[in-house]
Parts: sequence; C-alpha cells; structure tokens
Amino acid sequence: MKKFDQIAEFGQKLMTLKNMEHALELISDEAKKLVNADRCSIFIVDKEDKMLWTKLSDGIGRIVISLDSGIVGDTYMQKAPQIVNSPYDDERFLQNIDKKSGYKTENIITVPIFDSKRAVMGIIQLLNKSRSDFDTSDLEMLTFFANYVSGSLELAILKGN
Repeated sequence: MKKFDQIAEFGQKLMTLKNMEHALELISDEAKKLVNADRCSIFIVDKEDKMLWTKLSDGIGRIVISLDSGIVGDTYMQKAPQIVNSPYDDERFLQNIDKKSGYKTENIITVPIFDSKRAVMGIIQLLNKSRSDFDTSDLEMLTFFANYVSGSLELAILKGN
C-alpha cells in the first residue's frame, strides 16, 4: 500500500497548484518515482490540429507528432496502454527523436489519460525503467495514477494556463 499512500500525498500537493506547467512537472516527477523510470513526457491531445504535443518532456524540447504517430499515437488511437520493452524492434517507434536528442530509449510504457467524457485528453509516456523492463504491475500503477490525475489535468487544460 506504500505506493497508494504516495499517490494520495501527491494528490494533496497537486490540488494546491494553479497552473498547468507546474501540475505537469509534478505529475511527471511522481510518475517517474512510481515506476523507477528515467524520463517522462506528457502528451496533450489537440483534436483540432490532429496532433499530440508535449508541454513537458524531460531532456528535450517540445515534441509534436500527429495523432497516429509512434507508440504514443497508437496509445491514443487504441485508447489502451502500451508496454514496449524493445523499442528499436518496434516499427511504431520514432527513432528520429532519440537521434535528435542523443538519448537511447531502452523501454517504454504509455498510458492514456481520459477526460470526464472518457475521451483521451493526454498520454503519459515513461522511458527507461532502471534495472528491468516495464511489466503489468507498472501498467496497473500508472493506469491508477492516470485516472487519479485526470481531473486536475482536465481543469488545467480547460483553464488554458
């Protein structure tokens, strides 16, 4: 139950934040701690322009991709989480982002974030779990976490700050 207590404490901090950037930073840091990942990106869905973009992505500038691009795009299209423990063997993996950043992705987990109408409004992507591959317990924890943060994220997006 330690992880769930950790999420509850995190929720108290999240409720005090007023702007989206700070909320995304806090969500990212907490997600990394929960599954021992090196990096976290939070992609926001822009249905109007048919894009996924990051307001926050560790170690690299803003990432913008089409709704159906890469593993994150597949997460959006399928409305389902993904675990990819050999990304370079997966045709959906966008290797050009690693090449641009100089970062080597070893494994990936993505989880959709649903709004109050059950539409995907964002995707949490974590990279490089330390000392092992991502597994179903990580998936369960991150799915719970994504559900937990969805209300705060939806409000931040609606406020547009």
